[in-house]
Amino acid sequence: MGSLGSLFEHLPLLLGFLPVLLFLASLLLMDSYKLVATRAILATIAIGCAAAILSFLVNRGLLSLHVEADTLRRYVAPVVEEGIKSAYILYLIRSEKVGFMVDAGIRGFAVGTGFALVENLYYARSLGDYGVMLWLIRGLGTAIMHGSASAIVGILGKSLAERHPRAAWTFVPGLVIAIAVHSVFNHFLVSPLLAAGIMVLLMPLLVVAVFERSEKATQDWLGVEFDSDVELLEKILTGELTDTRAGRYLESLRQRFSGPVVSDMLCLLRVHLELALRAKGMLVAQAAGVRVAPDEHVRANFAELEYLRTSIGRTGMIAMLPILRNSGRDLWQLQLLSQRAERAENPKR
Repeated sequence: MGSLGSLFEHLPLLLGFLPVLLFLASLLLMDSYKLVATRAILATIAIGCAAAILSFLVNRGLLSLHVEADTLRRYVAPVVEEGIKSAYILYLIRSEKVGFMVDAGIRGFAVGTGFALVENLYYARSLGDYGVMLWLIRGLGTAIMHGSASAIVGILGKSLAERHPRAAWTFVPGLVIAIAVHSVFNHFLVSPLLAAGIMVLLMPLLVVAVFERSEKATQDWLGVEFDSDVELLEKILTGELTDTRAGRYLESLRQRFSGPVVSDMLCLLRVHLELALRAKGMLVAQAAGVRVAPDEHVRANFAELEYLRTSIGRTGMIAMLPILRNSGRDLWQLQLLSQRAERAENPKR
């Protein structure tokens, strides 16, 4: 009976953990194209846990430097915690490991989820308070705030990075918003229960609205790019590429590069288009609920692509930039296809 009573005593703790986990799960279900693998989500949650531990150490260090507790909670901790959480999201965006706002938002929310889980574990251990009201506030308010703030950083950062790919400031607006939301929440301007209610109503609605917009953008991109890739590939295979702008540009490169190098450029463009079409086809199939594993030719195509890049050389690859789609989203789709092919070949990895 004693152990059973202890179990019931600790049940309110679930209120501190379940809401953020359930919302993360709902975001994954909303993702029609299944852009983020389960192992990537788990790794991101682990990164969020590590971010919480690092933030705790930094905040403790600042307290030892005689920073007032109220000042730390209201102004300093939001900067420290959101900055540390956002570092990984920035890395994902800059390294082209996320292709759309949807997966940037999911990965951001997952970072915040890991952070909130560790923070709630710490408070459960240090406070020893298992009251329903406390964990309702922490679960619906604090945890959702951490997840949603990081999701905003990811969504807005990815959106701005697509429009300004070379700018270094694209993550700043999202980070500023996340810090402001966190700081306002920590000011306790209204009752904690009301703050939790506001947080659980407004933040998820904002994230869901952006998700729907991103899903529409993904559909539009797939439709336009798929048709364009098919048309260009048909021109290459039928020998009619010279009638296109890409063909005329390749012909002009014969003045600067030898015939074999230009031939390799044409082959690279063909292989690049074939892989891009495979990746888009895989995404469309996933949206329809069909799981398509990359076939055995994909790995061979990637090997050929790497060989052609080496053969063409750095100068030649730079010369191909005007006709070779190399945006963040185009690079991401090839990276996604490569990861799926490698996973199909080595399922235990």
